[in-house]
Amino acid sequence: MSAVRHRLLAAAATVPLLAGALGACGYGSEAKKDTAAGVAPKGAKTDGLDHLTIGYFGNTTHATPLVGLQSGRFQKELGGTEVKSSVFNAGPAEIEALNSGAIDIGWIGPSPSINGYAKSHGKSLKIISGSASGGVSLVVNPKKVKSLGDLKGKTIATPQLGNTQDVALLNYLAGKGYQVDPTTGKGDVTVQRTDNKVTPTAFQQGAIDAAWVPEPTASKLVAEGGKSILDEKKLWKDGKFVITNMIVSQKFLKEHPKAVEAVLRASVKTNAWIRSHPDEAKKTLNDKLASSDVAGKALPQNVIDPAFKNVDVTDDPLAATLQEEADHAVKAGLLKKPDLKGIYDLTLLNKVLKSEGKPPVDDAGLGSK
Repeated sequence: MSAVRHRLLAAAATVPLLAGALGACGYGSEAKKDTAAGVAPKGAKTDGLDHLTIGYFGNTTHATPLVGLQSGRFQKELGGTEVKSSVFNAGPAEIEALNSGAIDIGWIGPSPSINGYAKSHGKSLKIISGSASGGVSLVVNPKKVKSLGDLKGKTIATPQLGNTQDVALLNYLAGKGYQVDPTTGKGDVTVQRTDNKVTPTAFQQGAIDAAWVPEPTASKLVAEGGKSILDEKKLWKDGKFVITNMIVSQKFLKEHPKAVEAVLRASVKTNAWIRSHPDEAKKTLNDKLASSDVAGKALPQNVIDPAFKNVDVTDDPLAATLQEEADHAVKAGLLKKPDLKGIYDLTLLNKVLKSEGKPPVDDAGLGSK
């Protein structure tokens, strides 16, 4: 057994079983403090707050907070209230931070949002905006996998048991008639839960044959000789599905609505700037990734270019796709059917969108109870 495969199997054995813990599209479990503010606090404090703390992941599917922080837009909107932030590597840790009050607002994937809401019986969080769509691909070793019809007997990596990409792969395989045990990942196809930081090495050394992963991991694998044979966008209506959304603790939303509105305003303005200035936004994003508080290293051009292009920033939470992703997890046996009614509160987002001359977005019937 190779050393890499040994590490992968050992890691898989330590992952907690689901029915309780949907993971994230992240890179581990520890949070790092991000102290780069972009601009200094100035003016009146918003809602009387000395500071506000946001959480996010250091990858391209979290372009909104990365670019917003690097450009200073969040700080400008919050005036004299200092923006603080923590960089997370996985969803469960970010949900814990939100529940404990260590962060107030976070950017996170749909699966941990669903799980956090369900586990708290609808009391912990609200989704208040969309952030990103797409940015997920099935990348294969072309010497081992020739086509989508060539997956039987192969080993495919996903980031974490029950995370957003894990659920998507299991749903795809079931739709093609493959039998896979959702907990062990064993079956006609082996689903190997592998940290995204390990996946490129595992891919290079042959421990896995393919990976269903988010950006920038997908583009890293392609840069190393892999071939993308399926963009997950092709599986969704209009090519849109939620990969990152914004959440807030219900306590903070109730007590500090003006501060939440300020962050939403910064998010909407940042997304508009990213769409209208893609080249500058890509550089700003990579500059933030290169900071010691985030990844500590910029992505090479042959990775950042496709990784940035494959992710679409959006204010729309694409709520119908959140419900569909939850249904996929239930169907796969990874989640008991959750009651998602009330998971969204888009009131402040739609207020901001109206002030910016943009149309309102819909909660797909999953708004406040």
